[in-house]
Amino acid sequence: MSDSENFEQGTKRGNQGVAKFDRPNRGMIGTLQHWLHVNPALVPLVVLVASIAVFGALLGSKFFSPFALTLILQQTAIVGIVGAAQSLVILTAGIDLSVGAIMVLSSVVMGQATFRYGLPVEFAIVCGLAVGTFVGFLNGWLIAIMRLPPFIVTLGMWQIALATNFLYSANETIRSQDIAEQAPLLQLFGATFKVGEAVFTVGVIFMVLLVALLAYILKHTAWGRHVYAVGDDPDAAELSGVNVKRTLISVYMISGLICAFAGWALIGRIGSVSPTSGQLANIESITAVVIGGISLFGGRGSILGMLFGALIVGVFTLGLRLMGADAQWTYLLIGALIIGAVAVDQWIRKVSA
Repeated sequence: MSDSENFEQGTKRGNQGVAKFDRPNRGMIGTLQHWLHVNPALVPLVVLVASIAVFGALLGSKFFSPFALTLILQQTAIVGIVGAAQSLVILTAGIDLSVGAIMVLSSVVMGQATFRYGLPVEFAIVCGLAVGTFVGFLNGWLIAIMRLPPFIVTLGMWQIALATNFLYSANETIRSQDIAEQAPLLQLFGATFKVGEAVFTVGVIFMVLLVALLAYILKHTAWGRHVYAVGDDPDAAELSGVNVKRTLISVYMISGLICAFAGWALIGRIGSVSPTSGQLANIESITAVVIGGISLFGGRGSILGMLFGALIVGVFTLGLRLMGADAQWTYLLIGALIIGAVAVDQWIRKVSA
């Protein structure tokens, strides 16, 4: 027998001892369940496309005009930015009820530092971004180091930031005209430009770039994998070498920084600096995250899904408004979507159970 024949027979005998694993036969429903588990942004994308199709069929060119579609983007810019911050926190199995208060406090700091203290507007913006990051650090430190529940910590910080906001600003609103004349950089995110008949704002572009950047970081960097690992099982993550405390603190700090950018975008959106603005940002951001398919139990979801969730809310809001429907129908349908999204999440989670 030749050497080549001996090698082939030896190879065959060796392969017989190698374990082979058959793919599980899940069936049609199980395959769908697994596919949605692997692609969590798929459900909100389908809902978004379906809602656009339905309102487009009902309203025709009134809804499908470039102006109307880009108006949806403009209206969801703030929710999308704050939702990105909320997404990072919820992926770690936490929750941040202070995102709206951090956003408004940062915007107030930017405005007051410019108009009350006469600081250069660029430095005032840096101060606002630093304040948002610092509040996020406090949240992270209390949760990671002191081991306090995220719900309680951020609920308390929401009250503290809200009270600080009113005390610091003396409940004073800085008018849009004054900002436009003396510090137009504060309104940067509200600047508009046209692409054909579509009207975009700098805030919309920032939201899209932010979501794209975070999606890349979460998927292709070690830090992103650590965020998912901490949300899935912090004890197992710790045993595998992940610094859970450092990861949590960094998540809340980045969340605070993003909220501060949202505060800057809020000035551009409404034109003025108002301590009473953005009151519903907490609920709206959680709504976008939940409808977007990010699991409230942590460790699963896509930040791109959050963007789809925010756009779904925008589509329903504008579509029903153009139809002349009562505003309460918007809340009713969005509430049903929230419950449905959580139910789908529970169903999908059975794949990994």
